[in-house]
Amino acid sequence: MKFKIKTAQPKIIKKTTLNRFLRKRMIYYVLPNVFFNFIIAYASFSELGYTHFFAGTQCLAQLTLPMAIFLPVVLTIDIIKRVSDAANQKAIEFTVDEQSNLKKIMTKLSILNGLVTGSSVLSCLLFAQFILSKYYKLDATPMAVLVGSLAAFLSILFTYLPIKKLKKYNILKCVE
Repeated sequence: MKFKIKTAQPKIIKKTTLNRFLRKRMIYYVLPNVFFNFIIAYASFSELGYTHFFAGTQCLAQLTLPMAIFLPVVLTIDIIKRVSDAANQKAIEFTVDEQSNLKKIMTKLSILNGLVTGSSVLSCLLFAQFILSKYYKLDATPMAVLVGSLAAFLSILFTYLPIKKLKKYNILKCVE
C-alpha cells in the first residue's frame, strides 16, 4: 500500500497592490507580537517590584535578546515567502526573478537581520547598563511596555525591510 503525500497548495490571494499586501501583513504581525511579548514580559516579572538589565532571575536582557534575534529571522522568512507566493499567483504587480535562489537569499537575509538586530539591542542594553549605576533598579511595568514597543517596532521594520532589499537587488521586479 503506497501513501501519497499531497503538497499543500498556497491559499488563493486576492489581486492587490504590494503596499496594501504589506500593510495587511504588518497588521497581522504587529498585533499578536505586541500582545504576547507584553504579556510574557509582564508575567515573567513575578515580583512586580524592580528588575535589572542583566542581573538576577528576572532581567530585561533575558526577554529582549531572544526576541530581538528570533523575531527578525521569522518575520523575514515569512514575508519573503508570502510575497513570492503572491507574485507567483500574480496577485501583486511584481514578479520574482527565476534565476535567483530565493531560499538561499531568504536564509542569508534572515540570519543577517537577526544578528544585526540582536547585536544592536545588546549594545543598547550594555550602554544603558554602563550609563546607569550598577545598583539601579528598573520598574517592571514600564519595562514590559518597552518590550512590547520593541516588538511592534521590529514587526513593522521587518515587514518592509526584506522587500526593500529584494527590490534593491532586482530580485523582485515590477511587471507593469
